[in-house]
Parts: sequence; C-alpha cells; structure tokens
Amino acid sequence: MIDGVLIRPLLWHSDQRGSLAELVRADDPELMSVPFGQVYVTTLYPGVVKGWHLHREQWDRMACLRGRVLLGLVDSRPDSPTCGEQMRIVLGDRNFVLVRVPAGVWHGLKNIAGEEAMVVNVVSHPFNAADPDEVRVAPHGVLDFDWERHDG
Repeated sequence: MIDGVLIRPLLWHSDQRGSLAELVRADDPELMSVPFGQVYVTTLYPGVVKGWHLHREQWDRMACLRGRVLLGLVDSRPDSPTCGEQMRIVLGDRNFVLVRVPAGVWHGLKNIAGEEAMVVNVVSHPFNAADPDEVRVAPHGVLDFDWERHDG
C-alpha cells in the first residue's frame, strides 16, 4: 500500500428504479482531508493508457463509473515511507471503489475492457491552464511499471 492512498468501496443502493452511490461527502473526514477543487469525467477507449502524470499539490479522488480500468500508482516521493512502491488497482464494474491519490504519486489509467470506460475524478484544486499542476511522462518505457495483463 502506498502511503496516503485510500481505497473506499462504493456502496450502491439499488431498487426497481435504478441505483445510487455516494462518491464524496463534505462530512467525510478521510476524503475531505484535502480541499475540493473541481469534478471532471474522462473516458478511455479499449486498450488505451492515459498516463503517466503526477501533481505537485493536487490530490485526486477517482472512480470508474462505466467499463473497467487499471489504475497504476508509483510512489516517487523521497520523503514517503513507501517511496518506490507500486500499486495496481482495478476499478469499475466488478470493483466499484473510490481511490484517493496523494500529490506526488505518479498515476495512470489503462482501459482493460472491451468498451469505452468512464472515470470521474473529484480533485482538490481547479485546473489552471496557464500553470498546470502536473508533470507528465510517456505511458510506456519511462517508469518501471508493466501495463500488461498479469495472469496468475
């Protein structure tokens, strides 16, 4: 486990009309330990990797609402007790969870299903196009992380 990462199951409340799941509540001390900045949705086509990037200040809180994605995390924070650790978390239709990603942790997503995936992200800071709070590197060959399927 990477220090500061929180994985929270999403509890779906379903009836004959449909279903509802709460993502983030203002009265949740763990999820609101960092401020609210904005909410956005991103999609990924099958097989696509969106990554790698990290934020200097922003924390992410993300969940896959449609499809299935692999969230890859790499802790490169020199002052972190888990510096050098990696995590692989499947998000989506068979594992509805919300994942909090701390600032300074590299992260990326790969669509591992056969349909377009949709991920919602509740971030701690609004995006600033004039001064983006992110560092980006190529999805393959830069960080020591294997996006391929791991059979076991």
